[in-house]
Order: sequence, then structure tokens, then C-alpha cells
Amino acid sequence: MQWNDIGEFLAMGGRAFYVWGSFGACLLLMVAEPILAQRRARAVRDTLRRERLADELDRKPG
Repeated sequence: MQWNDIGEFLAMGGRAFYVWGSFGACLLLMVAEPILAQRRARAVRDTLRRERLADELDRKPG
């Protein structure tokens, strides 16, 4: 496919909404996924830390 100017390229043959929308959605997911994975990992570490602390407190003679 050939474009004569940048406007035609950006219009993508009348399908710009779908083309650029899909690029935008992909970019959004590629940015969001590592952030969400980091949050999930931090939540798991915090949960494990709290459980370990609770176990240590339960084992202490009272």
C-alpha cells in the first residue's frame, strides 16, 4: 500500500479508528501488565510476611 502524504497514512484507508485504536490498546496493556504484576507480587510478599509474623507470635510462650 502506498500513501502520498502523512494524512493518508494516518487515515489508514478509512480504518484509522480500528488500526490506531488497536495500537493504543496494545500499548496500554503492555504498560499496565508489568505494573499490575509488580503489585500482585508485592501483595503476595506482604501476605507471606504477615503469615510468618503471625506464626512466630503464636509460637512465643505467653
